Amino acid sequence: MLKDRIKRLEEKVKDLTLTQSLTCVANEFPGKVVFSTSFGMEDQVITDAIAREKVDIEIFTLDTGRLFNETYEVFSKTMARYKKRIVAFYPDAEEIQQFVSTKGINSFYESVENRKECCRIRKIEPLKRALSGSQIWVTGIRAEQSPNRQNFHLFEWDENFNIIKFNPLLHWKSMRVREYINNYKVPYNYLHDKGFLSIGCAPCTRAIEPGEDERAGRWWWEDSKKECGLHSSVSSSQ
Repeated sequence: MLKDRIKRLEEKVKDLTLTQSLTCVANEFPGKVVFSTSFGMEDQVITDAIAREKVDIEIFTLDTGRLFNETYEVFSKTMARYKKRIVAFYPDAEEIQQFVSTKGINSFYESVENRKECCRIRKIEPLKRALSGSQIWVTGIRAEQSPNRQNFHLFEWDENFNIIKFNPLLHWKSMRVREYINNYKVPYNYLHDKGFLSIGCAPCTRAIEPGEDERAGRWWWEDSKKECGLHSSVSSSQ
């Protein structure tokens, strides 16, 4: 039963360190664990833990074609530092060409529907390909990032992608993430130092204002939940 499996996984990792928990999951599902990185601070912490201890977890990223130059710089520095393969998945060329030709290069500003369609093409569809054949999807989600994520669990069943999601940093605070980055001298995106706490596509991300939650800078022109569909449909199965 899925419910029992998730409960068993939580029991196994509840008292483990980050590296130990990643190793435990990798050993439980050999060759079936993947980690998605967008090169934010949280993801860099997990990448460092995987690479430094040579944990058997595949790392991939979604290159939407609209990322910040600073993000590509971190991508390059990370591969150079750890000598660890990071597989990039891209949008389907014909689908994105049709979308841009029909609705315009920045049509996501015009309606929520257009924005969600852009996210579907640039993120959701590539993610489906990236997760294909895997059983565990490791993410850098933290509960502190937004009200929506405070309801997430360490392990949960993702109904959109039919996979168990593992959020090893769920209960980490931002200060702990920054301390890890500093202690291990992990490469990170310098946009974080300019108020960009959650970094996605360049035209869809701004620095946050004092008092705003960490994801307030994502799709800042919308009055809606700050999710693109990658982490919006989960069930704890508990």
